[in-house]
This record gives sequence, C-alpha cells and structure tokens, in this order.
Amino acid sequence: MPKIFITNKSGRPQTFEVHGWNHNLNLTVKPHSTSTLSAPDKSSGAIIALHGGHEGEQAEITFNGFGGNDFIDISNIVGAGGNITIQQQGEPSTRKGDPLFMQNLRAAWKKASPATKDGLKGSIFLNKKGEVERMGPIKDNPKLETFVRSFADGKTYIGIGAWNGSPGNKSDNDQSSAAKGTKNAVITYSDGDATPSHGEANTAHRAPMEQMNMVEHVSASEAHKPENNKGEVGVDLHNNSNKACTYFFYDNYWNGNGTAGANFDKPLKSVRLAPKASRFVPLPASFKGRVQRGTLIPATWVEFQCEAANDKAAHGDISLQQGCDGAATIQGTDGAPHGSGLIGGFTKDIITHAPEKAKVKRQDGVICLASTVGNWMAGPNDVAAEWELKEVGQKKAYIRGGSGTDIISSKNRRFDIVFY
Repeated sequence: MPKIFITNKSGRPQTFEVHGWNHNLNLTVKPHSTSTLSAPDKSSGAIIALHGGHEGEQAEITFNGFGGNDFIDISNIVGAGGNITIQQQGEPSTRKGDPLFMQNLRAAWKKASPATKDGLKGSIFLNKKGEVERMGPIKDNPKLETFVRSFADGKTYIGIGAWNGSPGNKSDNDQSSAAKGTKNAVITYSDGDATPSHGEANTAHRAPMEQMNMVEHVSASEAHKPENNKGEVGVDLHNNSNKACTYFFYDNYWNGNGTAGANFDKPLKSVRLAPKASRFVPLPASFKGRVQRGTLIPATWVEFQCEAANDKAAHGDISLQQGCDGAATIQGTDGAPHGSGLIGGFTKDIITHAPEKAKVKRQDGVICLASTVGNWMAGPNDVAAEWELKEVGQKKAYIRGGSGTDIISSKNRRFDIVFY
C-alpha cells in the first residue's frame, strides 16, 4: 500500500483538505513536521491546502494508473496561498510544482500595470500592508490565467488542460505526464521554499553555514575531562574512532505521546572532536532529541531526553531506524544499576561485512546501512533490518520500532555517549 508523506516546512500549522484518503477528513500538519497517509493501490485523490477556509494549491495523485505508473501533479486552478511540490519518493526528477509560487506571484503583482491589476480585482487578495496574501480560482477569471502563466507556466497546472474535446494548454497537459512506476508520494508545503529540504537533489540535512561556523573544536590534548563538570546536565561525549568527527545535537521540533517531530535541519549545537578525544557537552534540561555524526542520513542516532516529566531522570537509546554509519553506545553516569550498569547500543563494525543490498552510499561518499523504516529517499530496507537484528538485536537498538529495546536511564540527567 503506497504512502503519502506530507511535510510542512513552515513555522505554523497547515490544514489540508483530503479527498480520496483519510476518510475524506481534513488533516492539520504541525510546523516543521511530517504526517503520513496510507493510500490503497490504484487509488486517486487530492491534497488541498486551505487558507482562511479558502481552497488553494493542491497535489493530485493517482497511484498505479495507466501502464502501472503513478500520475502526480500540482494545480493552482482553485487558488493559492502557499507553496507546494510533489514527487515520487527517491525520484527528484519526478518533482512537480513551483516551490516559490507565492514569491513569484508577489513579484509579478508589484510589476503589474494598473490596468492589469484592475483586471484582477476579486482574484488577488491583499493583506493590510498591501501585499498579496491569497489568489482566488484561476478558472473564474481568464485574465488571472494569463497573469499566472507569465511566471508559472510549465511549473503547475494553471488551466483546465485537455478536457471534454478541448485540446487544453500544452504546458498544462505536460503536467499530467506519468512518473516512474508506482512509489510513495512526497508532498512538501512551505510559506517559503517548498523544495524538499532533504530530497536527493539537495544537500540533505546539511546544517546552515552560520551553524557550521559555530562548531566547537576539541583536540585530544585539550579535551575537557567529564569529572570537571559534575552536577551539570548534558553528555560526556567521546570520539573513540581514529579520525576527527563533528557531532550534531538536534532538539525535536515537538514531542507528543509516543510521537515526536524529528528535526533534520536546525541543530542546537555541534562539537568537533579529534580522534580519541572527549568533552562534556552541556545541554538544557528540556532537551529531547538526538546526537549523530555529521548532518546527513543514513546515520546512527543516539536518542535521549535530559529530564523526563515523570521522574526527572534522563532516558535514552540507540536507533538504527534511519540507518547506521557506525557503532555507538549510551550509558548512565549516576552509578545506579539502572543507569551505568546498563549500556545501550553496540561497539563492533557491522557495516564492512554487511550484505551489499543492505548498504547505500551517502551523499558524502560514506558507505552506510540503509534505513529500516524508510523515509523520503527510499522505502524500508529489509535486508539491512535483518542484518542488524542478527548482528545487534532489537534489545540493544531500535531497528524496527515497537518495543523490546533497552531504555537507558540516568538520575543525574547526564549520559556517557561513545561513537566508534
């Protein structure tokens, strides 16, 4: 059964009308998070962004249609108020939609003549500052179609296309071209750039330059000793490998009951350690997220929170669900049996001798084990999952989610984390 991944890159909740799936119920996607819908094979429908109750940009999908191919497109026929794109999972060449539609609309409006603006009355809606806030249905105003084609022709469905004996517009007809076979669909919404942040055509998970420049560099000779920071909340971080590495700490965008909005593009802080170096990394007690090598995936995730609401202790685990780029362990530092007496994770190399079908080459050229649950780049890799279950086991690391993995605790809100 195909999946539809809907990512909201904007800083506010976004509501979508859903036709064909989700029992035809509206769906609100939280800021900086992704919602997933299941779609029966050969099903069709639409995901329509709502703006103040008005329908706007929409993604239209038919799974496993003619010739066994998916048919996907973006349409602005009924309006616009934000930016949206769609593509098959792992296939950036199938991407459709204008990721900067609203910005291009506003720029075109500023340049438009008084006569053009007069002809668009009732179709272009402005805010109190006189800026374009929303566009009405193109189908209701032929002049609006001409205006939109001036900046978005060939990027989105603008007219009605070939229909009822009408040949339609070639640019619109081309939007209905088939994709490659049938795969999960990835929809990205944004008030800014709706290009998928983590698609294969982009620098996946790469931190902004201003954050990269703030990396703390620590050599083995100058590494802080953990015992000098007793009583502080955070982690004692160790690079047990033979090469320097930068580690990034990501605080979740939001946390719910058994769910979380994973953060992929805004790390809280980063620390660079020389080979065999260690240092204490202070963190706010509210931290709930992960630390990983670099900013790309696949990667081994050390997931933890510094202070749980119920017992005020730190809790953590190792996860291989988004891939594996090496071994890692997590251990409590409070001296209690439930803390430092229990170690989560593993220390051995499980990548070198893994089956080739379990491996993928990351964007930086590093060979990793693929995701066991799937993401916007590819579906679940069962070969990787079976290999990790054999070599590591679900008890030591989350491999297929669910339960059965050791949750490491530390009453002093501090962990010992080692990357190998």
